Amino acid sequence: MAKLFGIFACLLIVVMDVVAGILGIKAEAAQNQEKHLKLWIFECKEPSHDAFILGIAAASLLGIAHVLANLLGGCSICTTDDIQKASPSRRLSMACLIFTWLILGVGLAMLVIGTMSNNKSRASCGFTHHHFFSIGGILCMVHALFSVAYYVTATSTLTP
Repeated sequence: MAKLFGIFACLLIVVMDVVAGILGIKAEAAQNQEKHLKLWIFECKEPSHDAFILGIAAASLLGIAHVLANLLGGCSICTTDDIQKASPSRRLSMACLIFTWLILGVGLAMLVIGTMSNNKSRASCGFTHHHFFSIGGILCMVHALFSVAYYVTATSTLTP
């Protein structure tokens, strides 16, 4: 039963992250359909409501998938002595946990920056926004890989 639950949990995390990635890429496409005037490195553009909504959905799904992966994987903090004495699979689990947090931070930041630039009240000119949604969407999919790796390695160290 535990093996079936683990497979379902991994599939759920992957589906949520992949859907978040697809939404991020669709938000980039919606943003690119709006009118904009580009002058060298400056850009004036109209915000896209569709990109705003898709960006919120992508960021929310990424956050929920991350919380789910950490709760199911048994998020634990170790001291330096514990890490030095830990087995290789436990070290791999901690490395995957650290990578999921880093990817979450960068991916969520990219999605939030893209979303905020498409807020209705922010129709302005400024520096060009270089594909924040698509980078955030790709990082959502990378997050899926490391989250599943974390879940598998964390739960494998729990079983004798």
